[in-house]
Amino acid sequence: MVGVTITKHEKPGGGEYRAHVADSDALGLLTWTKRDGVHYADHTLVPTEIGGRGVAARLVEALVADARENHFRIAPTCSYVAAMFKRHPEWDDVKA
Repeated sequence: MVGVTITKHEKPGGGEYRAHVADSDALGLLTWTKRDGVHYADHTLVPTEIGGRGVAARLVEALVADARENHFRIAPTCSYVAAMFKRHPEWDDVKA
């Protein structure tokens, strides 16, 4: 797999994690909104040009790592994020 860099971009009430893949201009995104200290993972989008490389999983892993570091909970409203939480019961400590 080529290099994937995840960056976090915040705005009032939410933000997104962006996945930058070394050999592409396409961006993967995981968007979230924030209410009452909970980050609601709303959407995960990975364009087909960078699909099949584990980009979506890396985005969710970044969200979970950020939640642990910054002490917030995650409500997985996106179906992909919900499926990842089911596959990773060790993330229950940050699940809202």
